[in-house]
Amino acid sequence: MRLGYRRRVKSPGPAVEHDDSDENLMLRYAAGEAAAFDQLYGRYRVRLLRYLVRLTGQTAVAEELYQDTWGRVIDARARYEPSARFAAWLFRIAHHLAIDHLRRSRPTVSADEVLIAFPGLPEDDPALALDQSQQMQRLSDLVDALPEEQRAVLLMRAEGDLTLEEIASSVGTGRETIKSRLRYALAKLREGLKGS
Repeated sequence: MRLGYRRRVKSPGPAVEHDDSDENLMLRYAAGEAAAFDQLYGRYRVRLLRYLVRLTGQTAVAEELYQDTWGRVIDARARYEPSARFAAWLFRIAHHLAIDHLRRSRPTVSADEVLIAFPGLPEDDPALALDQSQQMQRLSDLVDALPEEQRAVLLMRAEGDLTLEEIASSVGTGRETIKSRLRYALAKLREGLKGS
């Protein structure tokens, strides 16, 4: 989990500490430093797009929501206040855009478009490669079948590496509700994987 980075910038004078935390990068971008945005974009581009693909189940829709999310970040740069982790703020924007889209369209999710990589499945064992592939497909199908609220919480945790509090803030629900949704989602996944 990345909370931030610090590096020393060499200059002719004394060493200056340069804060590369996500929050500081966003503040620097708001102050006009375009390179700071490039760094933020680079850090989150894969995880954010993967989250949206998994949540919506449609690559084209996810790409559109992804662009909208970054557009909202750009539009909000002057108003940005680092009251929460940047990741929580970014995923909250993406979540709201995705949920609005899902409510409008109620799409069916295709398991073929969703790649899932949750911890706890065997890794790098050639003898288990076929079994792992079957497990991943089964897991993908099970995630697709979760109720929208449980799927969103599970994916925010897995892709955004957000805490329960950050997810609760993102979806506008209490921490205990998020904890329950996550617990139910994981129980359904475990039960479904037992039966496969």
